[in-house]
Amino acid sequence: MPDRSLDRSPLHDRSEIRDVVQTYAHGADRRKPELVASMFTPEGRLIIHRDPGSTEPPAVRTGRTEIAKALTSLERYLATTHLIANQLVSFEPGGDRANAETYCTAHHIYESSGVRRDRVMSIRYLDTFARTDEGWRIETRTLHCDWVQDRPLTG
Repeated sequence: MPDRSLDRSPLHDRSEIRDVVQTYAHGADRRKPELVASMFTPEGRLIIHRDPGSTEPPAVRTGRTEIAKALTSLERYLATTHLIANQLVSFEPGGDRANAETYCTAHHIYESSGVRRDRVMSIRYLDTFARTDEGWRIETRTLHCDWVQDRPLTG
């Protein structure tokens, strides 16, 4: 087990947490569900709220196996691109837990009636992180979709 005591500065922790979020996005876009799942604690939870205005209850996936399986749903798209933007992180007393809100614009490319389309989602990830022997990992990720736009691709 590596000695992480030298890595305990808020700046380093923020950087590690940002890396976890960006690795999640990379894994989603490159169709690496196991990589995405490895960004969670073994018993981590992914809570996905439906599109804005939906009355459906959120989908909840618990544990790395369920989370990896949930990510395979992205295979229905020709391509996806998750662009990570603003991120606010706050640390709990003791420094081994953190909460973050991260903004993301996600493009989902698909074909319908011979036309390629882009389903753009404005996403907010509300995360709880824990420092583990593997580094910072997501305990709970709640995905909120603030808006959706569906448009044809041109060119």
